Amino acid sequence: MAAPLSATGLSNSLHSTFHGSWATSFAGGDRAMLTRPAPASVRVSRPRRSLPKMGNVNEGKGLFAPLVVFTRNIIGRKRFNQLRGKAIALHSQVITEFCKTIGADGKQRQGLIRLAKKNGEKLGFLA
Repeated sequence: MAAPLSATGLSNSLHSTFHGSWATSFAGGDRAMLTRPAPASVRVSRPRRSLPKMGNVNEGKGLFAPLVVFTRNIIGRKRFNQLRGKAIALHSQVITEFCKTIGADGKQRQGLIRLAKKNGEKLGFLA
């Protein structure tokens, strides 16, 4: 059943807790808070650096990454890292011998080794 309407056409069930005008509501403590001066300087801290992640950033990236991860899971991390170290050392020796053959200096050799590492990352050998 609907509430009866008063002479103004509004329901008697609508009540408000606000008694006064907007001007009187700002006359008290609210007005003092709004007119308070702002601080002269605001101290801003540096954004927090995120903590470094533990783990391999190349995990799951590259064409050979699934094979590398599968092999690591089968033979174990310790043995896998030993094999990987031997393969990297052997590849560096091959690059060094190639550089000796063509007469490249040490700087060019280091550039080729860095290039091999970047290519290994892209292909997923370092996953």
